[in-house]
Parts: sequence; C-alpha cells; structure tokens
Amino acid sequence: MRDVATLLEALPYIREFHGKTVVIKYGGAAMTDAALKEEFARDVVLLKYVGMNPVIVHGGGPEITSYMERLNLPVEFVEGLRVSDEATVEVAKMVLVGKVNKDIVLRINRHGQPAVGLCGDDGLLFRAARQSSPSGQDIGFVGRIERVDVDVLNHVAQDYVPVVASVGADRDGHSYNINADEAAGAVASALGAYKIMFLTDVSGWLRDPSDPASLVSETTATEVEAALSAVTGGMRPKLAACLQAIHGGVSYAHIVDGRVLHSLLLELFTDAGQGTRIGPGA
Repeated sequence: MRDVATLLEALPYIREFHGKTVVIKYGGAAMTDAALKEEFARDVVLLKYVGMNPVIVHGGGPEITSYMERLNLPVEFVEGLRVSDEATVEVAKMVLVGKVNKDIVLRINRHGQPAVGLCGDDGLLFRAARQSSPSGQDIGFVGRIERVDVDVLNHVAQDYVPVVASVGADRDGHSYNINADEAAGAVASALGAYKIMFLTDVSGWLRDPSDPASLVSETTATEVEAALSAVTGGMRPKLAACLQAIHGGVSYAHIVDGRVLHSLLLELFTDAGQGTRIGPGA
C-alpha cells in the first residue's frame, strides 16, 4: 500500500508536467559516484517515458583537472573560474565532448532511451564571447553565452534525450570553456523550459552554509535577488543561473542534492520535495 500511495502522490505531478521541458544541469557527486551515475540515467529515462522532455547540460571540472595534471599543464582558478589558455580549452573540449558527454549518452542509452550528445559547436547551438573574472581579471578563453540557437535541440528532443557539453565558440571560431550553470540557464531560457534543475553537492540553498537546518525549501526570484550579494562559493553561480532562467520565462528553478539517490524524482513527484524551489515571485 505504501508503494501505491507513492504512485498516487506522483500522479498529479506527472499529469502537470506531461509534455513539458525540463533542463537538468548535471554535476557534482552525481557525475562521479558509480551508483549515482546509474540511477541518474534511469531517472532521466523515466522522465522521458512519463511524457516529459528532459535536456541535460553538463560540465566536468574534476575530470578536466585530472587530465591537465596528467599532461603537466598548470591548473589555476580565479574567483571560481578556470584560467583557460588555448591548451586548457583544447583539453576541456577533448574531455567534455569526447569522454564525459559520451559516457552520459551511453549510460542513458543502456537504460532504454536513445540519447544524442551535443556541444555548443553543433548546429551553432552556442555563440560565445570572451569574459573576464567578476573583478575584471583576464582569465583567457572563458566564455559567456551571447546566443542560444535551439533549432537543433528542438529537433533532437522530439525523439531523443539531448546531452549538451558546456563548450562553445565565437564568430571567429575561437573555442571557449563555459560555466555549465550559466549554460544550463541560457538553454532553459531559450527553450522556454517549464523547469530547470541543478544537481549539486548540498541539500539546496542554505541561508547559512554551516547550518543544514537553514535550508530554504521554497522562495521567489525576488527574494533570491535581494540575498544574492551576500552569497559566496559555488552556490552563487547556481542562484544567478536560476534567476537568469526565471527572468527568461522558465516557471520554476530547483536546486537539489545530487548525492541523494533519485533526488530528481523526489523533487518533481512528491509533495515534500527534496531541495530548494524558486518561483517567479510577484
């Protein structure tokens, strides 16, 4: 009876989300732990089978760092952004597009739903421009997205799960490493997604990062904007990407704990949820 009750609890959410697009920024422990990787793929397949249109956007910072260290290349960060010369971008593209992306695609395929791997170069999906660090320092070939052309995504998503690596190029063909949170927010806005979900390594947005009891279960974009200047660390770009998506027309943004098995399903299909939900506000 408990299992029946769970299914009945999920039913109105499945009905509400049927035919809707959800963009999932895939990262953190969910991308590195073997069991979590398998269950994430199964969850994505389930979303597709119940009528949703999942689109995956991913980075892969730890793997890029690992390969750079193997090649004796310097690893440097400024204000949370990887300093990226031409060699760094070359490694990032090789790792993200050639390895991480294909690993995700193969795993989703194996669990019963065909997926297609893409990056910002495919179908001119991303047009990027060079950016500096927040304080104005030159950090090399780190890009911000100027435009997302979703034609290729809409075409692929009719029959497949698109899996997008966060690299792109500018008008002149220079390649850039792009923050995956920003890429996910830009994709969600351009697609007019119903939801965007960020898998991370904390339980959600904590008003006090040292206090797990300070989890914000539900809030609005207005409240996030008021608090953003005081937020530090990796949560800041995620909250900024949530705001970007909501201002771009996305209905809801979620930050969920990717270390928890089936956190996507718990957040989407249960009354209690699992992380932080951000709505548009007044």
